[in-house]
Amino acid sequence: MPLRWEIHHSEKLVHVVAEGPVTLKQMEEHFDALVVANALSYSKLFDATLLEPVYNDHDVMMLGARLSAYTSNFDSGPLAVVGESEDAQMAYKRFVNISPSKRPAKMFKTEADARAWLATKPEPKSP
Repeated sequence: MPLRWEIHHSEKLVHVVAEGPVTLKQMEEHFDALVVANALSYSKLFDATLLEPVYNDHDVMMLGARLSAYTSNFDSGPLAVVGESEDAQMAYKRFVNISPSKRPAKMFKTEADARAWLATKPEPKSP
């Protein structure tokens, strides 16, 4: 599966790995799973090293609407994205621009740097 995630409740961390083409539908499934698991407020470590985003402007608007609905009802934890490719950087910028969340978000070259940054953030609120 091109987008997979593990929810670590004890650490209040969601580790997401994208490998290959990732669509809007897969992103929606990911967010829905986090809501159902009461994990949207957790810190997110998103490995976009091998991400190949597949979306158009309509998809971006649809994701923005979904994120608006989520953030009006749930807190969002900090987001650390790992990746250096132009695709990963573009997808990160678009996501941060459409997300109404006020959470901290930053892009990193290594997972170690991303984890170190997340460790400096306040512990996410419990659902």
